[in-house]
Amino acid sequence: MGIQDLIEGKKQWRAHVARVKALPPDYQIVYKELQRYLFKVGPVDLLEGDLLSGIVDFFEEGVASGKGVLELIGTDVAAFADGLVKDSETYADVYQASIKEKS
Repeated sequence: MGIQDLIEGKKQWRAHVARVKALPPDYQIVYKELQRYLFKVGPVDLLEGDLLSGIVDFFEEGVASGKGVLELIGTDVAAFADGLVKDSETYADVYQASIKEKS
């Protein structure tokens, strides 16, 4: 990974953050909770994929249709996040596998 890749990645992340900041406050709160949860437990390839930008796309569509964030995802944010990563290898899976190897 060269310097140009780092610069481009930083530009993309800043654009992503700007999109999040443009969302209504309730959407921002839920997004930040989802992001925190996914960074802890989420898929191993979270930063390489488009999951986070897909969530912002989904939220932008919800805002455009006049729906509240909880109308879109339900009241259990963690369950919604788990549904997003149910078919992906997560850090929890990696941790569990490492524990089994040590036993």
